[in-house]
Amino acid sequence: MKYIVAVDCEGVACAVGSPGASLNGSRNLEFAQRQATREADAAARALFDEGATRVVVWDNHNGSLNLEYDALDPRCDIALGVGFASRIPALDASYAGIVFVGYHACDSTVDGVMCHTYSSATYQSIGVNGRVVGELAIDAACAGLYGVPPIFVSSDDKAVAEAKAFFGPIETVTTKEALGWNCAVSKHPKRVLGEIYEGVRRAVAQREQMRPFGFESPIDVEIRYKRLESAETAARRHGWDRVDAYTVRRTLDSVSDFFRTGS
Repeated sequence: MKYIVAVDCEGVACAVGSPGASLNGSRNLEFAQRQATREADAAARALFDEGATRVVVWDNHNGSLNLEYDALDPRCDIALGVGFASRIPALDASYAGIVFVGYHACDSTVDGVMCHTYSSATYQSIGVNGRVVGELAIDAACAGLYGVPPIFVSSDDKAVAEAKAFFGPIETVTTKEALGWNCAVSKHPKRVLGEIYEGVRRAVAQREQMRPFGFESPIDVEIRYKRLESAETAARRHGWDRVDAYTVRRTLDSVSDFFRTGS
C-alpha cells in the first residue's frame, strides 16, 4: 500500500506565529519547521509499521523547502519544490490514502490559529458549490479525483472540527486548542508525536471505512479577495465573472482546474 503525507506548518504543536505576521515572518518559523518534520516522520513511521510499501512526504508550506529531510524516516520519498503538473505530486489511483499533518483551518474561522486559505494576504474566502472551504477540503478533493480517501488529520481543534465536518469518519489528533490568530494552548510537542503515530496506525486499520472526498462537478467557485485589485485582475485577465468589488465567480469542470485558471 502507498500513502501521501501532506505537510503544512501552521497546525503543528507550539506553532502560533507572531503578531502582525504570517508564520513565515515570525520567530516561530524555525521551530514550526522542525516540529512539522517530526510530526511528518511520526506519521510516516506509523504507515510503514502498518505495512506501507511507499510513503511520499509532500512538503507544501509556503512553496516548499521547509522540512529537515534527513531527519525523516529513510524509507520515505519526498516531494518538494514547485511547478508540479498537478496539485498533489506523485498521487495516482494506486495510493491507499492521504494523511494531513500540520494543516490549519480556513480563513475567517473564529479563533483559528493563523487560519487562512492558501494565502493569508490574498483570499478572504473560497467557496465551492455554496460552501466555504479551506485547504483541507480542496486538497482532499484533489485526492478524491483519483479515488484516494483522506484518512487522518492533525491540527488545532478548529481545523480538526473542520475536517470532521467535511470528511465524516476520520482519525484525528488535536495538537493545540486554538484561542486566536496568534495564541493557543498546545500539547507538548513530543507528546503529540506519540499521538500522531498511534492515530495514523488506527487510521490504516480503519481505512476500509473511509471514503474519498469530492465536490459534485461541475463546481461553482466563488473567491472573495482581500484586495479589490486582485478581483479586478481575475476578472479582466483570467475570465472570472465579477460579483462585486472583491468577489469573483466561475464554473469549473473539476477542482483541479482551480489551480490552472489564474485565480
